[in-house]
Amino acid sequence: MASINDREKAFEAKFALDEELRFKAEARRNKLLGLWAAGLLGKSGDDADAYAKEVVAADFEEAGHEDVVRKVKADFDAAGVARSEDEIRLQMVELLAVAVSQIEAG
Repeated sequence: MASINDREKAFEAKFALDEELRFKAEARRNKLLGLWAAGLLGKSGDDADAYAKEVVAADFEEAGHEDVVRKVKADFDAAGVARSEDEIRLQMVELLAVAVSQIEAG
């Protein structure tokens, strides 16, 4: 009976760790996306960092990542940057892989 409880606790701990890593990876992805978008918007330095923080904050508006896509797309449209929502989503996929690699590297 103890081994079943031990395995259950191990699964719960792994789930919690996986969720924490997923959250960190998505937040880092959003920051990287914000920096990428900032470059296309002509922002640099502190302005780029501030914009990246806005993109990270946009992810807390609703579940999923569509709120981030909408924010970046609206900012691109306002600035006349020609990028589609699909291009933004593709960039997010690519940057998620980069974010995971960065987190794993420490």
